[in-house]
Order: sequence, then C-alpha cells, then structure tokens
Amino acid sequence: MSTYRAFEATGVHNLHLVERDLVDPAPGQVRLRVEACGVCHTDVLAIEGLRADPSQPIVPGHEVVGVIDAVGAGVTAWQPGDRVGVGFLNGHCGECEPCRRGDFVNCRNQEQTGTTIDGGYAEVAYARASGLVRIPDGIAATDAAPLLCAGLTTFTALQQGPTRAGALIAVQGIGGLGHLALQYARSLGYRVAAIARGKDKEIYARRLGAHEYIDSTTTDAGAELTALGGASLIIATASSGASMNPLVQGLAPNGRLVVVGAAPDPLTIATPDLIFGTRTITGSLTGSSIENEDNLAFTLAHDIRPSTEVMPFTQAMKGYEHMLSGEARFRVVLDTTA
Repeated sequence: MSTYRAFEATGVHNLHLVERDLVDPAPGQVRLRVEACGVCHTDVLAIEGLRADPSQPIVPGHEVVGVIDAVGAGVTAWQPGDRVGVGFLNGHCGECEPCRRGDFVNCRNQEQTGTTIDGGYAEVAYARASGLVRIPDGIAATDAAPLLCAGLTTFTALQQGPTRAGALIAVQGIGGLGHLALQYARSLGYRVAAIARGKDKEIYARRLGAHEYIDSTTTDAGAELTALGGASLIIATASSGASMNPLVQGLAPNGRLVVVGAAPDPLTIATPDLIFGTRTITGSLTGSSIENEDNLAFTLAHDIRPSTEVMPFTQAMKGYEHMLSGEARFRVVLDTTA
C-alpha cells in the first residue's frame, strides 16, 4: 500500500477525506496502522479552527490505537508488530528543562496529537517513540482508545494530593471524562458523589459507582457536599467555569478542586472560600506515556471500561457532531477496521 486515507480539518467545521502518500517515519518516530481513534471534545481545536493557522490541514484525533509497521532511525525499544497507543501528548523531547527534571507532561518541545501534529482520524499515524503506550492483551482497540486521554486525564487527576481511602470524592459532569472518573474513584476505595444537571444521569452515575447523586439544577452542589461532610477532592470535568464556582464551598478542609474540563468562561472564586479551610484549586493535564500504561493496567485489574458508541472511520464527521451534541453515551470511537 503506497497511500492511506485520512480526514483533514481545514477552516471551521470542515473535515475532508483525502488520500495521502505513505512515507517512512522520521528519526525517533514510528508509523502505525490505526485500528481505532476516540473522538474527544478537544478535537474542536482542530476542527473548529481554534489553532494558529486553520488554513493548514491537520488530521484530528488523539486517542489512537494501532500496530507499528515501521520504525525510524534511532528507535530501539519498539518494533513492527507492537500494539501501541498514542494520547494527546505525542512524545517528549528528553532535553528541555522540564524533561531533565522528569516533568515530561510539560515538555516544551512536545507536539499535541491531532492539534499541532497529525492524529488518528486516519488509517495511518506517526508518533515519537517517547509518546508510545503499550496496549496490553485483553482489551479491545475500541475500548483502549478513550482510556488514552479521557481515562488517563481523570485517573491522574484523582491522584492529585494525598486522599485517604473512604474519603468523599466528587465528580462533576457525567460525560466522556466523568463516567470514567466515577469508576476509577470507586475502585480506589473512595466514597463517591456524582454531580450533574438533571435527574436523567442518576441511573448511569449509580451504575458506574456513585454512592451519592447531586442534581445541580435543583440544589446548591457545594452546600450538598458540605452536608455530606465535605469533599477531599472534586474532579471538575464540565466545560463550564460557572458550573465549577459553587463547588469550592463543598471542599473539606485542605480539600482540592482539580479542573480537567476546559471551559471558555473563567472561574470566579471568593478568596475567603480558599483561605478559610486552606483549600486549593489546580489544573491537571493528562499524563506521561508510562503513566498511561499504569492507567491501562489499573483498568484491566478492576474491569473498568468506557461506555462507547463505535462508528466506522468513514463517518468521522457524524461521530464528531454526535459528540458535540452531548447525546453520546459516553464516548464516540471511530473503528478503522470496520
């Protein structure tokens, strides 16, 4: 095969299926045959033109699972036939100051898969060897794909700061991120509260591990958490700063609000809510490739799986728009083998 199919994003809300020439991987890179790619809300950066030059074509998608079919010069730890994944971070350089201090997530020379470098809405993808994740046996490509971003993001966020087993943990937003966060939190031994808008998601939240359910449309979520004893940790996944504002008051002393949902509007926090109770607000950006392998091992050990709606690769735009609608339950995945 000398060519492969890929969806290119240009301009605003435009995906176009094209044929691309197959090329050898660059030094330090591998080439993989894509089996599945998750559809994430962050794909709006590429598809809605929210990047430096939307006129330049880019292949979206950063929850990529496939099999290596070629390796570039200097790659020694990977070989053709290896089953791998690539997440939002396409591989650290190992040379900048954050890398030299072991902070690979904040590498200054790291590409973002599907946003600054081509991603997985394609039959073939390329990645730095340092960004690769080994996919273990026992998990399908369509299940593994969402775990590489949505899974890793929430799994890492739940490990922000010491939290004792049995402590109250809250997950705000029961969608692509939140439905995995609930499963992780329950498996980690926490008392879990789910926060969402309306009653329709309560049945899902409880099936996924929530002990408590808070409908933020009928009650003050912060006050409800306080009544439950206060949350040691709140994972905020909703794409709304305004919806996160009341949550700070629901933190226990020394509690932490971890923001993983990117929102266009700012947080507005009263300073006494931080000072009295010694509370903290922090952000959390995915994790490193080796942390992603830890994440996959944990999901297998605890039988955690994403709830997915699988669509053929050729229906990429339909899958993306279904994700945007908020009607997906809970993660759309493109199957390149279908």
